[in-house]
Amino acid sequence: MGISRGSVYYLSKPVSECDLNIMRRLDKLHLKHPLMGARQLRDQLNRQGIPIGRKRVKILMTKMGIEAVYCKPHTSQKMPGHETYPYLLRGMTIHRANQVWALDISVPQQAA
Repeated sequence: MGISRGSVYYLSKPVSECDLNIMRRLDKLHLKHPLMGARQLRDQLNRQGIPIGRKRVKILMTKMGIEAVYCKPHTSQKMPGHETYPYLLRGMTIHRANQVWALDISVPQQAA
């Protein structure tokens, strides 16, 4: 049949109460400080009296679907084939209100 017995009889283990408590604290910390990664969250939990390692924090973060907010690499590289327009306000002295207006009409790219 092409199905292994292990996949048929596998029962996932329930999450322990200790892990649920840590995950609640991780969620609170992540909402308060979204820039913190696994290492900083580990340090915060250790300061709160919860002895935990970075790898365990990373595993729980992955389970919860959270990750630190940071600039990913290669986000500012231009796409080949996209036209680059000149900046028309360069060298212009703006000295009164409503002299110049700007509008961004670019369309965000869809995530693949």
